[in-house]
Amino acid sequence: MNHNQRNPVLLVHGLYNTVNKFNTMTNYLTNLGWSVHSFNLQPNNGDGHLDILAEQVNHYINNNFEPNQPLDLIGFSMGGIITRYYLQRLGGIDRVHRYISISAPNNGTLTAYALSRPGIKQMRPNSQFLQDLNKDIHETLSHLNITIIWTPYDLMIFPAHSSKINLGTEIKIPVFSHEWMVRDTRLLNILSQSLSQSVTMVKN
Repeated sequence: MNHNQRNPVLLVHGLYNTVNKFNTMTNYLTNLGWSVHSFNLQPNNGDGHLDILAEQVNHYINNNFEPNQPLDLIGFSMGGIITRYYLQRLGGIDRVHRYISISAPNNGTLTAYALSRPGIKQMRPNSQFLQDLNKDIHETLSHLNITIIWTPYDLMIFPAHSSKINLGTEIKIPVFSHEWMVRDTRLLNILSQSLSQSVTMVKN
């Protein structure tokens, strides 16, 4: 199989977002020749457990792509944790060639203490959910082509360096707002470069 082809790209949004969050990104990548997909997570307000939302990602992929169709996956904010669960626990690692995480609370965020909704509680630092997901992150994701993008000025993911997971390529962009990340021209340029990288798939 040629791993240098342009795979379909699936975008997974964050808390309170819809597919409209990705309008700029979708148009940018589509104009460059990618087939871009996204869908609305239900619910998107933290009332749903993240592992259940990850099942929606799995369901969308299984129902919209052929079984042998490789994908590239981009997760923003809460969507970064949901996509990690899909990769690490639902077999997504066998389908995804390139994974890009944008401003995700990979090690939790203190802002998740503001609300006690189930999915938001799972994003608190040292939550049982994140502890379980992080305990084998290197074993499950180390062979994947990964790009981690974050901003030191993030006030939604706090502390901002919580987005780092010490895997793949880490890129820090000085964007002054969490919400602006998905529209930043520097980030969009990084996406096109990351999605164009050749991939060597190594399976255990």
